[in-house]
Amino acid sequence: MLRLTGRLSRGAVVAFAVVCAYGAGVATGADPVSPARAVPDGVLDDAARRISRESALPAGRDDLRRAAVEGMLRRLGDRWARYYTAQEYDDVHGRLTGRYSGVGLWLGTDEGGGPIRVASVQPGSAAERAGVRVGDVITSVGGRAVGGWGVGAVAAALRGRSGSGVELRVGRGSAEHRFRLMRDAVRSGDVTVEQRSSDVQVIRVGAFTRGVGRQVREAVGGRAERHRGGLILDLRGNPGGLLDEAVETSSALLPDGVVMIYERRGERPRPLRVTGPGDGRTPLVVLVDAGTASAAEVVAGSLRDRDRAVIVGSRTYGKGSVQEPVRLRDGSVIELTVGRYRTPSGRDLDGVGIDPDVAVSADRPPGEAMRRADEVLRGLLAAAPTRDRG
Repeated sequence: MLRLTGRLSRGAVVAFAVVCAYGAGVATGADPVSPARAVPDGVLDDAARRISRESALPAGRDDLRRAAVEGMLRRLGDRWARYYTAQEYDDVHGRLTGRYSGVGLWLGTDEGGGPIRVASVQPGSAAERAGVRVGDVITSVGGRAVGGWGVGAVAAALRGRSGSGVELRVGRGSAEHRFRLMRDAVRSGDVTVEQRSSDVQVIRVGAFTRGVGRQVREAVGGRAERHRGGLILDLRGNPGGLLDEAVETSSALLPDGVVMIYERRGERPRPLRVTGPGDGRTPLVVLVDAGTASAAEVVAGSLRDRDRAVIVGSRTYGKGSVQEPVRLRDGSVIELTVGRYRTPSGRDLDGVGIDPDVAVSADRPPGEAMRRADEVLRGLLAAAPTRDRG
């Protein structure tokens, strides 16, 4: 499984990893991670043993081993490399495949560290019903302060048996808010379809988890009269997900051709093409913002490059790299960057992102971008006969 996801940076709310809530990644085939060679007992183990036994400052060997692995990843200079315990990675994998019980949150941190924030809230989840908001800072879970905890630890604390409750406290501005959330089994809620008017539909994709592409294709291929006036694909706050689901989503809106170009070290660039003919005619607007990252940028970039959609909103996050997990002998996992992707025209989005065709300031209320999308759709619909005659 490969992984495509963003992180919180410069105020952009983008989850880089989640566990009790969501994960993001790229799947290219089978789900199991690849095995790694066993590392012989040597200098690292000897150092961990001596430090834990002789240092005046207490340190467990497990903590020291983790620090060693994370130190190697830092030395690599791979900003997206991660280390997960077996439980942490199982949580991420469970979110990708829809097999977990939780409260419906994406969690993340700023690029340089800092507090753990809510990056996205799953529609219809316990968190949404209670009023948890994107940007909220997690301060305690189950009555325990989370200072010094990692994202994985907070996520694990939020997850649990379906029907059980958990207390969540968050900081929002200068105020603190307390929520009592009931955990529930995950349901397919990353795609929602809303009737904007009698003939305009909004398809909201919160993340590219397993099955999302099929759901988008079903929505697009449904009753044509419901979107005769156009489609709005809302990718705002979407931190990424499974690459094959992103490709399938683009395919649902393209008749044929290339969706993206995948480049892996030591291999020739490989174009990923439309999986099956989709709707190439219905007027289409894609909504994006600074939280639109990674696999979500694959979709927006492919539809823009293929002259299929008008992009409305603010500049996207800008992540064009792909990660792959490797299972270690104790069940833990390291993720390394193994490749990059480009848009069909060959553009590298890493560190650049996608500038919208119609800009809407990020400081404006969310409804402003939707209003502009409506205006663009009306313009596209009015121009359609002229284009068809041309």
